[in-house]
Amino acid sequence: MIRNEELEKVIDESQQGSPLALERDEKNDRKLYIESYGCQMNFSDSEIVASILAKEGFNTTQDLAEADLVLVNTCSIREKAEQTVRKRLEKFNAVKKTNPGMKVGVLGCMAERLKSKFLEEEKIVDMVVGPDAYKDLPNLIQEIDEGRNAVNVILSKDETYGDVAPVRLNSNGVTAYVSITRGCDNMCTFCVVPFTRGRERSRDPQSILEEVNDLWERGFKEITLLGQNVDSYLWYGGGLKKDFEKASEMQKATSVNFAKLLEMVAIAQPKMRIRFSTSNPQDMTLDVIEAMSKHENICKYIHLPVQSGSNRVLKAMNRLHTREEYFELIDNIRKIIPDCAISQDMIAGFPTETEEDHRDTLSLMEYVKYDFGFMFAYSERPGTLAARKLEDDIPEDTKKRRLREIIDLQQKHGLYRTQQHVGKVEEVLVEGSSKKSDAHWMGRNSQNTVVVFPKENYQVGDFVNVKINECTSATLIGEAQGLSKNN
Repeated sequence: MIRNEELEKVIDESQQGSPLALERDEKNDRKLYIESYGCQMNFSDSEIVASILAKEGFNTTQDLAEADLVLVNTCSIREKAEQTVRKRLEKFNAVKKTNPGMKVGVLGCMAERLKSKFLEEEKIVDMVVGPDAYKDLPNLIQEIDEGRNAVNVILSKDETYGDVAPVRLNSNGVTAYVSITRGCDNMCTFCVVPFTRGRERSRDPQSILEEVNDLWERGFKEITLLGQNVDSYLWYGGGLKKDFEKASEMQKATSVNFAKLLEMVAIAQPKMRIRFSTSNPQDMTLDVIEAMSKHENICKYIHLPVQSGSNRVLKAMNRLHTREEYFELIDNIRKIIPDCAISQDMIAGFPTETEEDHRDTLSLMEYVKYDFGFMFAYSERPGTLAARKLEDDIPEDTKKRRLREIIDLQQKHGLYRTQQHVGKVEEVLVEGSSKKSDAHWMGRNSQNTVVVFPKENYQVGDFVNVKINECTSATLIGEAQGLSKNN
């Protein structure tokens, strides 16, 4: 199964740039238009921003022309995302000519990197706000209301927004994301995240449980615990992950790691489906896999990016695991959770990659036979270690050919994996109508594979047992056998 090769792993193409819309609060007299680009962390952050600004007198609107404040939540992962945002900012400035009172702001990952360019050189925005500064929005808005440019891109050591209840935007009312960490300490040479989102810190588990319980009360049936690297979640009373060694003995004894958090959430809401993303092979521990096997409501699916099958390239990427250690982890997952689905991220054409390195990637894929994957040709990002230290020396046509070979192999494996579901009865959570047929529901099984089946009298949010009759390399097709015990 192929997940868009152009974009970063959790980037949903269909969501890009969609404006948020919330219920109106009659007391609010100003209009906020907010668009999000990039990964689910950004969409989750936009919900936090909308929640903060709702208290400052703003209702969301989907009509750009009537907005008092226009915000773009940006992404630096790929060049394409940056180009899209620039075009949008040009469009907003054209609208500004007819609505001179309108203010434009840039939020998120591009804010940190391009603040002076946007504000001083190109003068295309009034406000630039980094991912850790959203609580400062009321002050920044006051600044721009008084005619001054406003900037806050300071990266924080402790901001997790654990005390801000996000407003659920553009949601299907069934699935929701719950942020558990911010930032990342892994300095992979190809990645901008540590520079745009700062050092890693974890959110208080109590605030996570409260958010999950609140979502259940409001009818949500599935949550995804979200972080740049969820496996390194570690709460010991606040502070940066890297400072844990300085914690007191008491703090260490009462600390909560990711496996514990997963169990706490699973036990708090035994009928709520739980997923998590993204995992890092070097940080994933056996206790996480054991927690998954122990609790039925934790989905049997792990997104386990590897990026390359070559030890030499993994080292150049500063991935802190080897091919052999990755295989050991895969073997443990297969042993403890035999029916677990595993997906990958793969980069083709990383600097210095040889044909032999590329063959190592293909042989790793043959070993794992991933259920699906997110595959890209390497593109250099300014500010990363790779951009500073490695020449982007693989010709474009070589990158494209290697990517094609990776995609073709993944398609073969995707079909092999979906075929294993045929003939089985599997629990599916109904998320909405199928994109291709209004007469069919679409949902996902525990392994995160899309399942479609005739609607009959089932509803969005139902857990339905579905008999799988046929499949493509990406989708399972079946018929309902009745509601499952989890309704």
